[in-house]
Amino acid sequence: MIIDTHAHLYLPEFDDDRTEALERAVSAGVRQLFLPNVDSRTVESLHKLSEAWPEICFPMMGLHPCSVNGESFDEELDIVKELLDSRNYIAVGEIGLDLYWDKTTLAMQVKALQMQCEWALEKDLPVALHSRNATRECIDVIKPFAARGLKGVFHCFSGTAEEAAEITAMDFFLGIGGVLTFKKSGLDEAIKDISSGFLVLETDAPYLSPVPFRGKRNEPAYITNVLSLLATLRRKSEEEMAAITTANALRLFKKA
Repeated sequence: MIIDTHAHLYLPEFDDDRTEALERAVSAGVRQLFLPNVDSRTVESLHKLSEAWPEICFPMMGLHPCSVNGESFDEELDIVKELLDSRNYIAVGEIGLDLYWDKTTLAMQVKALQMQCEWALEKDLPVALHSRNATRECIDVIKPFAARGLKGVFHCFSGTAEEAAEITAMDFFLGIGGVLTFKKSGLDEAIKDISSGFLVLETDAPYLSPVPFRGKRNEPAYITNVLSLLATLRRKSEEEMAAITTANALRLFKKA
């Protein structure tokens, strides 16, 4: 059993073959998909997919940092809070910080992240964190919440070995996806000394396809390419590595 802890299968990139992509994932051994929200525009498709496949697809709710801006920031957060209060979700996500696209919104992004972390603590839910070009900043925001008991995963971790150690010291997990298969990513070295007990698998589909699919649309079935390389690096069988990462995901997302 494999769990893809971060996939956007509800996005338009899958409109032509969503069911087939899901079936390919199941055939590859993926038994559960955890689906992070982006913003109010994705809520309907997120709910539709999770309601159609309730035993496989489990939704999260949150406001992505790239959707944090001055125009609709407060309204978007109101929608997230209303949904968290009225429906069941597996986590608060996708939330975090992104300094790749726009550094000018950092203060707003921090405020949105802090608010959503408070809601996660209130709901006793983990968080799925986006930290593109902002791992250090994200750690600094998360630390006081982790001290209060917040749990979560740094999705698509691509930081340094020092940052990986700091994150796991907070009892947070590292999401490992297609980046691991990129030759010059350095991710293999960054997580070399991290216990396997802090690693979960993800695809971030339709983004960040692993080798040999790099540059093409990613999909959950491709998680086996990440699993295979991770197992090799850890000197374990694929079955052992799948069992470890699945147990980690179930523990983090409170499904065990």
